[in-house]
Amino acid sequence: MSLSLFAGIPVADYPAALKWYEQLLGSPPTHVVNDHEALWEFAEDRSVYVVELPERAGNAIVTAFVDDLDARVAGISSRGIEPTLRETYDNGVRKIIYRDPEGNEIGFGGPPA
Repeated sequence: MSLSLFAGIPVADYPAALKWYEQLLGSPPTHVVNDHEALWEFAEDRSVYVVELPERAGNAIVTAFVDDLDARVAGISSRGIEPTLRETYDNGVRKIIYRDPEGNEIGFGGPPA
């Protein structure tokens, strides 16, 4: 079974969000769809997009699992964004949570340290 992901993050202030997500993700978007939507493709058929939808802004919860959690968090910190929360579950899996200026939750999970 294959799985594709196309997760949307609604924002009210698209220009500010675009800058913040470039900082969080470490690159400009893979595709700028239009003046109100941009997409980052992490792997084939696995993407996250930011879209200007003021009436829905601040309510997204997105988590991506990565093999390089410590390196990813260090890279994000080097770009000036710090986690809001760090969690470790009973099985040792870790989750690092960031919140954009509008309250959307973006998490990165990874294997036990």
